[in-house]
Amino acid sequence: MNNEITKNITSPDWREERLAVIKKLYPDLFTDEGLISIDEIHALAHNYDLSLGEKFEFKWPGKMQAKKNAFTSSKARLAPDFERSVNFDETKNVIIEGENLEVLKLLSKAYYNKVKCIYIDPPYNTGHDFVYSDDYSEGKQAYWEKNGVFRDGVKVDTNSESAGRYHTNWLNMMMPRLLLAQMILKNDGVIFVSIDDNEVHNLRKLMDEVFGMENFVSQLIWERAYAPKNDAKYISNSHDYVLMYAKSIPDFTVGKLERSQEANDRYQNLDNDPRGAWKASDMSVKTYSANNDYPITTPSGRVVEPPAARCWSLSKNAFFERLEDNRIWFGKDGNSVPSIKRFLSEVREGMTPTSILFYKDVGHSQEGAKEVKQLFNDSVNFDGPKPVRLITRLLTLANVDVSDLVVDFFGGSGTTAQAVMELNKEDGGNRQFILVQIPEAIAEDSEAYKAGYKKISSITIERAKRAGERIKAEKPEVDIGFKVFKLTTSVFPENNFESDPEKTDEENVQAFEEHLARAKQQLMFTPEGKETDLLYETLVKQGFMLTMQKEQLPEFTRNVVWRVTDGDRTAIVCLDADLHEDTVEELTKFKDTRFIGLHRAVDTTKKWKLSQAFGEMMGLV
Repeated sequence: MNNEITKNITSPDWREERLAVIKKLYPDLFTDEGLISIDEIHALAHNYDLSLGEKFEFKWPGKMQAKKNAFTSSKARLAPDFERSVNFDETKNVIIEGENLEVLKLLSKAYYNKVKCIYIDPPYNTGHDFVYSDDYSEGKQAYWEKNGVFRDGVKVDTNSESAGRYHTNWLNMMMPRLLLAQMILKNDGVIFVSIDDNEVHNLRKLMDEVFGMENFVSQLIWERAYAPKNDAKYISNSHDYVLMYAKSIPDFTVGKLERSQEANDRYQNLDNDPRGAWKASDMSVKTYSANNDYPITTPSGRVVEPPAARCWSLSKNAFFERLEDNRIWFGKDGNSVPSIKRFLSEVREGMTPTSILFYKDVGHSQEGAKEVKQLFNDSVNFDGPKPVRLITRLLTLANVDVSDLVVDFFGGSGTTAQAVMELNKEDGGNRQFILVQIPEAIAEDSEAYKAGYKKISSITIERAKRAGERIKAEKPEVDIGFKVFKLTTSVFPENNFESDPEKTDEENVQAFEEHLARAKQQLMFTPEGKETDLLYETLVKQGFMLTMQKEQLPEFTRNVVWRVTDGDRTAIVCLDADLHEDTVEELTKFKDTRFIGLHRAVDTTKKWKLSQAFGEMMGLV
């Protein structure tokens, strides 16, 4: 089809972005027509077997289409919802109501390589929960028509095992979302995914592919139940899993756990050493070195050797240095195999975490449910919320710093938001969160619906609000606010045009032009009260974060002009439909700053003046 139809303001098309990066680095791999040369790829990989014979890989129906769907652009937008927000202008936290794949696409440019930790609790595919449907056979307009415009929430279906494509549907849902999650993680970032036995085997293989098996950190076991189920058919299942993957394992450092009194009690002072309590640790290691294989004579006169197939962890010189410093222990009788004294006073780091998350340390499923009920005064029963202690433990393992960003795009009841705020309350940190939750409809016979909550996203928002109020009462300086955004259709009419596959290209081009003409007549770009919507849509798709700061510049009297800042980035923005000549003259004074405006707002002369002032820093959409 004619390219004019696709010149819309959208989220990035990451397929094109990835190809552009490869072409910039290795232009010789491309033909004169700009296509990847298969012959050059084969020549580059001449030492590898590129035959189409049998090979080990994880395949399922729809995999390639699911992967492709991750990198296609989104034409939707995120509209601010000031009414449901808390302290919108000041807070750095965000809650988004919308389908998470579209949301991730819209966030992908602004938050590329910026997220320290992602935690998600996706549908477990038990046959009783739903799977987000990414229907590739129809345009995204179908989402708005069938789901997005439902005031009382999106109606979703369960993914029953009898429906066929049971695991396929789930994998096709997960893959594009994980691919985008990998993109927004920082190099030292980490992702946690909760799951149970139904899909843990598939999820492990999927995450190996998306994140790289070399970046696997752990398959954590969470003890979610504290008592067996007597009605279990075979064995009472008391645990779930949390898969943990780093973005780049060489850049990631796992967080240590705070030392407990129980751990400190393991240190004693059996020889009244003036340096205080110590603990004996094994002096032998499995990694064999001939230089560290030598006999040692104990104080009692007994000669000891390293255990079979092992050696000492210290060289002979290092051993005698430790011995001289009274850091070697031979037992009370001086006849035991030597061990190294580790002093409690010298243990500065916390404890090394283990792969089992016991409920006494991180809570169980009933604790999570109780936390929700208490916040809502027993008016809301939520299915399977995770306890706050579990999420705070994961944030500790992620080594989340005091100013890091945490994302949860299966927001659910909002546990992650509360966990981040609780952690900030404990240590005075300023961690931020972004939660995404689809406006899934709540059953009309439920307690939550009767209490006035018709969508799960409403519970997400309300829980964050109530938890924040409780935290603020204890520590007022904590940021307990959040900006609420809603996924909705674009302000730009180009993005709301759906071509008809049954019509010719020429007919679709004509229909598109007629669509734009009608839009201009209806002043769809700057309807009253929609200026902020236009601003956010444009800037987020240009790579500005949702927490950007904006101020209207008073020196511009003919048009509304904003200075927008996002960290160390600044832009001068005017999205009026017509740019006055006086405004153009005033704008040229900001030539060292990026300028963003509308194509249709400037004629050829104005565009030339702006390009002379801003050069490559001018962006017209």
